[in-house]
Amino acid sequence: MKTWNYNEEQRKEIESLAEDYMAFISAGKTERRCAKMAIEQAEQAGYRNLADVIQNHETLSAGDKVYACQMNKSVVLVNIGTDPIESGMNILGAHIDSPRLDLKQHPLYEEDDLALLDTHYYGGIKKYQWVTIPLAIYGVVCKKDGSVVDIAIGDQEDDPVFVISDLLIHFGAEQMQRKATEVIEGENLNVTFGSMPLQGESEQAVKANILQILKTNYGIEEEDFISAELEAVPAGCARSCGLDRSMVLGYGHDDRICAYTSLRAFLETETVDRTAVCLLVDKEEVGSQGATGMQSKFFENVVAEVMNACGVYDELRLKRALIHSTMLSSDVCAAHDPNYPDISSPNNQPRFGGGIVLNKYTGARGKSGCNDANAEYIAKLRAVMEQGQVKWQTGELGKVDHGGGGTIAYILANYGMQVIDCGVPLHNMHAPHELASKADIYEARNGYAAFLKYMK
Repeated sequence: MKTWNYNEEQRKEIESLAEDYMAFISAGKTERRCAKMAIEQAEQAGYRNLADVIQNHETLSAGDKVYACQMNKSVVLVNIGTDPIESGMNILGAHIDSPRLDLKQHPLYEEDDLALLDTHYYGGIKKYQWVTIPLAIYGVVCKKDGSVVDIAIGDQEDDPVFVISDLLIHFGAEQMQRKATEVIEGENLNVTFGSMPLQGESEQAVKANILQILKTNYGIEEEDFISAELEAVPAGCARSCGLDRSMVLGYGHDDRICAYTSLRAFLETETVDRTAVCLLVDKEEVGSQGATGMQSKFFENVVAEVMNACGVYDELRLKRALIHSTMLSSDVCAAHDPNYPDISSPNNQPRFGGGIVLNKYTGARGKSGCNDANAEYIAKLRAVMEQGQVKWQTGELGKVDHGGGGTIAYILANYGMQVIDCGVPLHNMHAPHELASKADIYEARNGYAAFLKYMK
């Protein structure tokens, strides 16, 4: 497989795109932050809030661009084309949540002169990977008076960081005999938060000092944790990786690498024939349930509101719009790793530098839970990628009976539309720091742009 066959101008564009992407994921470590940044970029590109259109009883027509946000965690962007919406849309759909540690509603406690935070892990993780690494705390604290305190501690140069402790090797003989799933229990992923007692306090003095700092610096009382969403995530920014600087190492590639490239391609597409949609959704890592997940009616409702503002809404037209649509479920795939060749399917595993990946199916063990794209749709995509001069490859999640996984693809396929998983190959998927090729980021942006431009 030929990789990195680029001229000097293309190499500069690859590096520029990677730099912008690294800044995006370094700042967007939660779904709320990603949604906020996406909206800011959309507004700069001329997109208007659909809620304002509805409130002002405005009409929409071809060329108009709107967005809608669900609970500050999911975003839908719509670029209205010249073709009737009921003839179908071209949809890019990615998720902006990533595996992490969520703080419980009563997280802060003191034990043996240490202040600790109790957590509940979110998504599929190898728990032992999260100990001894620097952690940051991000999220919001919502107070009874309606005010919201934004929390971001651990990524500024003078910020403290946090950590989950582990046994020293000298005491770890018994621990080392356990299965990897049992080395660290989920209930023991407790974040070390402080150790200094408050002078004059005789009981729970370390916790009292932490509470005083929270009150002084953020105006937060202990009871405010009940209405907070706080996440412990790896501290530090995304970095170039490799002596040749050909890769990006960072937290949250799954799936913000596809969210960013989808958003970038979408906002750079000025006019379209088929109405174009970009979905950036929450909760994929835990099954896509809930009001901000893909299984909610949020996306369908947005399409209905857009059609209504265009003066063409009725239930049958909405159903036609959905069933006639085509979608790329913009999600990552596992790249072949020469350190672990035994789990790869040699002729079907994507390689770094091979370009954007088309995954005909995901699922696990007999394709359970998969969306399986049909041959006719894949043939169209082959032509689209050729028109856009996009480097692409096929892939799947490892050997039969070894791999497997799911995305939001099957949920959109339930409408009857054509859907395939299409994204960037990774090493270390779901680890605190994941690895991707800069060339594949570039080809993903180009592939998503070609889909919006050429798919009919």
